[in-house]
Amino acid sequence: MPELNNHAEKINSALNKNQTIIIGCNCKVEYSGRAESFLDFGDRIIMIKADKALLVHQPKGNAPVNYMKPGSFHSAKIEDNSLILHSSNLGLKEFMNIFVNQVHFINSHKLEDGHTITISGTEKDMSDMIYENPELIEPGFKAASREEQTKYGFIDVLGVDKNNTLTIIECKRYCADLGAVTQLRRYVEKMQASKGIKEIRGILAASKITNNAKKMLEDWGFQFKAIEPPKHLEKYKKGQKKLDNF
Repeated sequence: MPELNNHAEKINSALNKNQTIIIGCNCKVEYSGRAESFLDFGDRIIMIKADKALLVHQPKGNAPVNYMKPGSFHSAKIEDNSLILHSSNLGLKEFMNIFVNQVHFINSHKLEDGHTITISGTEKDMSDMIYENPELIEPGFKAASREEQTKYGFIDVLGVDKNNTLTIIECKRYCADLGAVTQLRRYVEKMQASKGIKEIRGILAASKITNNAKKMLEDWGFQFKAIEPPKHLEKYKKGQKKLDNF
């Protein structure tokens, strides 16, 4: 009992200091809000962040099995000789009770981080790369503009090929699917209507494409170009030799 009181005091003290708290414990979780859920006793990692978001992680996987959103209220109490972590968000009508059977560890610290993540290899990076290096599409291709606005969105790259045929390039950073093909078709058809030009090429640029999407692309008279998005921060490529290969 004294040990449970110490755990509760440590958690509440860290909450009052707006510290990030990580608890390794054996617990069960009851939740009511977005849905009703129950998770029986097992070893979990509970994280409470400075913005009062709470996440419950199981020993495997990267996603929390349950969570409370930022702005929630948390408190640790001893009830019926058990440590219970109460969480609530009245505005969202969400409630969670974590019944702790055994505490493995509790760590807390005031964390500061004022930076935002920088993402490279986006579709914009990809269209910028093609615009600056039009030969990636094919010899003689000339890029005229980026982010050309249409009724259905923005065309990634607009240009002309070696025969001076208007060409629309749609970029996808991952595997292109049926949705990417229909999006390209909408852009081509809209451009045909607005410009009064029948012959417009459509090219889908992506690292790879599904078999169904490739068949649809060919049926509609469009083309696929395998292009990897730029990865400015990449420090290792799978094809690169390691020192132990020499």
